[in-house]
Amino acid sequence: MTQIIRTEWLKIKNYPAFWWVFGITALTYPGINYLFLYAYHDIASQKSTAGQVLKALMGNPFSLPEGWRTMAFFSSFFIYIPSIVVIMLITNEYTYRTNRQNIIDGWSRKNFMTAKMIDVLLLSAIVTILYAFVALLIGLSNTNIDAPGKWNLTYYIGLFFLQTLCQLSIAFTVGMLLRKAFIALAIFTFYSIIVETIAVNVLHFKYNSEAGRFFPMEVSDRLLTKPVFLGKIDEAAYQQSLDAVKYHVVYSICLLILTWLFCFWLNNRRDL
Repeated sequence: MTQIIRTEWLKIKNYPAFWWVFGITALTYPGINYLFLYAYHDIASQKSTAGQVLKALMGNPFSLPEGWRTMAFFSSFFIYIPSIVVIMLITNEYTYRTNRQNIIDGWSRKNFMTAKMIDVLLLSAIVTILYAFVALLIGLSNTNIDAPGKWNLTYYIGLFFLQTLCQLSIAFTVGMLLRKAFIALAIFTFYSIIVETIAVNVLHFKYNSEAGRFFPMEVSDRLLTKPVFLGKIDEAAYQQSLDAVKYHVVYSICLLILTWLFCFWLNNRRDL
């Protein structure tokens, strides 16, 4: 296992594109949350009647424990960026034939896939730690010292990790199937941002169907619900989304297992 991790590190450490995209990821997560925090403070500081009404309706979505949910939701907007890193990592194996070289050097196909799984797990963990750190920092700075229940919603850290892992695994699968970085990125972007979004909304609004919740990206998207102040628009629907989270945990884990079983199967069947 140590050799596998060391080999993956040697592949990554001198790869400038990886570090550029990873750096963008590290800046994006605190950036998006501080942007929304600034917008909230701007609204809350207004002395007009409308501003005070909005402040009363919103409460403070960045104070703990609600901050864990709020910042998980906003941070999830940018899971797409580490997905680019994952696609780059797997497609480079085929572009530079390093997967073949690993086999020549004595790795089994299983070792190769284990290495790639470790990459995705570590990247998911790093992104989750980044989210948790930002949420803790912003949350504590917006919460009274004696406020009760600060840690009540810390399970959103686990939900965020599961969502990230699921979506990075889907990105990995697309990259592995197509093997060309540009094509894989184009198709993943087109599907995840456009095709699935349209399909889910058409099923929901036109056909009054919730079948869209079983689409690959949507399965884990529903792990992280909207902040409470957005849920007030339709409280009944919001409560349903909260109640559905436990089911989507199961769906996401099942999808995760199926995704990696398929990747291991494909790697065993494919010619080097």
